[in-house]
Amino acid sequence: MDLLVKFAADWFWAVAAGRKYDCNGLRVVLGDLSIAPSGIASMSIALESLMRTPPDEAQMRSSGGGVLMFIAIGASAAAGFVVLSTLMIWALPMIDSWLVSTLCYAAFIVPVYLLHRRFTFASDVDHLHALPRYAVVQVMALALATLFSFVLHGTLSLPSLAAAILVITLTSGVNYLVLRSWAFSRSARVETVPA
Repeated sequence: MDLLVKFAADWFWAVAAGRKYDCNGLRVVLGDLSIAPSGIASMSIALESLMRTPPDEAQMRSSGGGVLMFIAIGASAAAGFVVLSTLMIWALPMIDSWLVSTLCYAAFIVPVYLLHRRFTFASDVDHLHALPRYAVVQVMALALATLFSFVLHGTLSLPSLAAAILVITLTSGVNYLVLRSWAFSRSARVETVPA
């Protein structure tokens, strides 16, 4: 019985991965049951009828760390930005603080992009397409943060802390969704066709 269970499990994973399975000379492949002994052929047909369509390779790959990794990377980058910006403003008093802060923010764009691409979204979209889209999403996030701040501070007159928390939450949420569905999406990959 144990041998039968092992055979069934090995066969299932081989077929799910799209490979042929050879068990001590018994070749078991979907649709190729003629060379298997009758007992195994019946079991193979029974297993085949229970099995869903094998998932494609893209679905088998890790989908990344998701929202928690997005938050961890974003929070770490924000803390790093605060430290770097504070140190650089102190070290470069002859340059306007707003310019130093902007340059420090810009210094974090590519490293954070690489971290999100690798760990949050586990994307295989090439940099030529994903990086410009990531930059567009960052500009959109800045515009959204401005809009949310105007509405929450100006129109609704929320206290500063509550408004700041809502601005961060709303902007980050929209940012995550757009990055996942557009910038790092596997379907966003553009493939060229030779002429």
